[in-house]
Amino acid sequence: RVTLLELIMAKVSEKNSVTSEEMDVFMRHAEFLSGCFREKCEAVLKLTSAVDAEDEEALVTIRLLDVLCEMTSNNGQLEHLQALPGLLETAIDTLRLTHLAGKQAVNIFTATHAMTGQEDISHPAVGFKSHLIRLIGNLCYKNKENQDKV
Repeated sequence: RVTLLELIMAKVSEKNSVTSEEMDVFMRHAEFLSGCFREKCEAVLKLTSAVDAEDEEALVTIRLLDVLCEMTSNNGQLEHLQALPGLLETAIDTLRLTHLAGKQAVNIFTATHAMTGQEDISHPAVGFKSHLIRLIGNLCYKNKENQDKV
């Protein structure tokens, strides 16, 4: 699933112009991926315990967030994603939960707290909070209704 999401990410990231048929496919994928993210978003919180450091559901959720961030960076897909019910609320709730989880245990969600020395930042959840903030910002971009919700 992670590999499939990486392939979707590569396709979404391409700067080539997209046909209307491809855009329709992207929209359907965006709805599906948004639903998956809403269902699985709390799986990332399991990563705070050392036991679940390689939890597959959490890794899939992290990649889902990356793809959604990239999709909301594209103006053609942005309006459609901004209108999806529950995506913004889920992102905000997940941000609150990761913030609280980071305060209660070792904060693996931000790069500044994850670094303890000269080692590489290799934990998959590093930067998760910044990606949530990016998604929230993109969903609020030029959208008064979403801005009011935040």
